[in-house]
Amino acid sequence: MSDPALLTAIGAISGTSMDGIDVSLVRTDGDARVETGPGQCYPYAPALRDQLLALIADAPRAEHGALDDLEAAVSDAHADAIAQFMTEFSVDRASVRVIGLHGQTVYHRPEKRFTRQLGVGARVARALGVDVVNRFRHADVAAGGEGAPFAPLYHRALASRLEQPVMVLNLGGVGNVTFIDGETVIAFDTGPASALLDDFVLKRLGKPYDEGGRLAGSGQADAAMVASLMKHPYFDRPAPKSLDRNDFHAWAKAVESLGDSEGAATLAAFTVASAADAVRHVPRPPVRWLVTGGGRLNATFMRLLHDALGVPVEPVEAVGWNGDFIEAQCFGYLAVRSLRGLPLSLPTTTGVPAPMTGGELWRAA
Repeated sequence: MSDPALLTAIGAISGTSMDGIDVSLVRTDGDARVETGPGQCYPYAPALRDQLLALIADAPRAEHGALDDLEAAVSDAHADAIAQFMTEFSVDRASVRVIGLHGQTVYHRPEKRFTRQLGVGARVARALGVDVVNRFRHADVAAGGEGAPFAPLYHRALASRLEQPVMVLNLGGVGNVTFIDGETVIAFDTGPASALLDDFVLKRLGKPYDEGGRLAGSGQADAAMVASLMKHPYFDRPAPKSLDRNDFHAWAKAVESLGDSEGAATLAAFTVASAADAVRHVPRPPVRWLVTGGGRLNATFMRLLHDALGVPVEPVEAVGWNGDFIEAQCFGYLAVRSLRGLPLSLPTTTGVPAPMTGGELWRAA
């Protein structure tokens, strides 16, 4: 018999790569109890992805533009993806209490107290006949928080039965960590992750990323250059703190003077050095690191992290988590927290002045 304390939620998010919409299912009480379900990614139509990429490249329009038609298209793409997911995995719509619709971030400037994610909650709720929570980050940013990262409380729930302290490292375009030690949760962006290396490999070889870390693994890092890169003032800033995907590109321009393999190796070493430096900003060293995000598939990142940290460093799959869909699951989880009036962010995760509730509820009818 199902536990009435656990609500079924579906989370949906499209990341900064805009490759597609990740959809996943969770059953949760919005606190420490989580049962994860299936996940799937549904690509954007190429024309819609091209429109979104063009928008991201036009910051004034992304911030101020009237985007009604584009937002409607993004909303419909999310609704279609969720409907396809429910059909594919035989999810009864009547069993789904809420959908957590993160949508598509197109502009995020917490220093301006402004963030913009495309996705009309009311439109998706009507299309699917299921209540929707969206606009998760807005209250945090309006109150002076960074509005990111937003997965730490979900990480805490997943890690509740693990030996602690544990560090969850997400290697996306930017690296971020969640330090978990009982009720203590500290989160912040560590520095560059895959963005610098991806863009370097695209420019040099015309490939979207360094598959498996092979190019970086074949070269010798320039240790002096890595040491110079680590002098960026960001690393001495106290946590919590956050970054934009491209914040380190100008700083790392010197790498362009290196050959392909040496440049890739140097950027990989810089990524790992910045992640390892995170230990300076937490109360005590973690006994274990769990790595999520696409960077966990980069064998060079993983080897260098293990060498630098001296404790177990493993992909999150080692503890039964699904690294491809943690973020989608997270927004299903946060939707349940929002329904229950529980905080979505903390002073130690986003720098918000006090534990902050958030999200906006849109009824199906």
